[in-house]
Amino acid sequence: MTSPKVQTRAIAGDEAGLRLDRWFQRHFPDLGHGALQKLLRTGQVRIDGRRAEGKDRVEPGQTIRLPPGVTVAPSPKPREIPTVPDRDAQEIRGLVIHKDDQVIVLNKPPGLAVQGGTGTQRHVDGMLDALRFGYEERPRLVHRLDKDTSGLLLIARTGPAARRLGDSFRDRETEKLYWAVVVGMPPRPEGAIDLALAKRPGGRDRELMQVDEENGQKALTHFRVLDHAGKRAALLALWPRTGRTHQLRVHCAEIGCPILGDGKYGGEEALLSAVADARRLHLHARRLVLPHPSGKGELAIDAQPPPHFRRTVEAFGFSFDAV
Repeated sequence: MTSPKVQTRAIAGDEAGLRLDRWFQRHFPDLGHGALQKLLRTGQVRIDGRRAEGKDRVEPGQTIRLPPGVTVAPSPKPREIPTVPDRDAQEIRGLVIHKDDQVIVLNKPPGLAVQGGTGTQRHVDGMLDALRFGYEERPRLVHRLDKDTSGLLLIARTGPAARRLGDSFRDRETEKLYWAVVVGMPPRPEGAIDLALAKRPGGRDRELMQVDEENGQKALTHFRVLDHAGKRAALLALWPRTGRTHQLRVHCAEIGCPILGDGKYGGEEALLSAVADARRLHLHARRLVLPHPSGKGELAIDAQPPPHFRRTVEAFGFSFDAV
């Protein structure tokens, strides 16, 4: 009878970033946690020849040394790719404005949610399988936009790209520019809004925010007036330096110029009756500049605003030339 031999197994493309102990759970479900820890402690499991720990992350192309007796697990069944309805697949592909081997960038329209929730069945996250474009890995969301905010949305095509893009957002290496049409005029033509934000306690809306300098998280926004129609309305450039929920909407309302269409934070004051699209939010993620996840150069992308935003800008006679 032939004795079991040491074998190796390569990490697959869709396993990027998976913890080693999770990898063993996936491939060898009958191997208990204690048994695995003993194999790791005694150096019998190795990644590319080096000793490993359960918390180590694996990457495609690496090889795992499997000691004798841990080589009989059946190969995992191939995962079925969920089917995206043709209408949704066509729509999400039509939103792509940039695609390379690591990143996809969408120009998200207002009204399309990024992720699901109570009463939200149709959203970007549910359509991502239509953006594989031949890749085995499912694309991953890197950040979020409010349902009614339009503009740039980054999608990572691989696990490593998702981690690098996430690091860029977390380490504030990403410059984000938004355009907003606001009701009224800021107190000065440019400046900073430094007001801490926290979730508003109570109520049905768990994402409703408020200024809370005592218990809130730091929130900083720089702004510049690009154009204005007297004191009635203005076109602003907004640079959020932090990424709090509803930050731009709360900050604009707090300095006396709520974003047009933002009844949640601006009340009736944010709904100009003379404007045709006054009940639609006029906030657009215009530009993103950040290190490319490949480590080579920058990713700099602009997105054109949606039709209702352009109509309002034209109605007020505003110009985008200042940015």
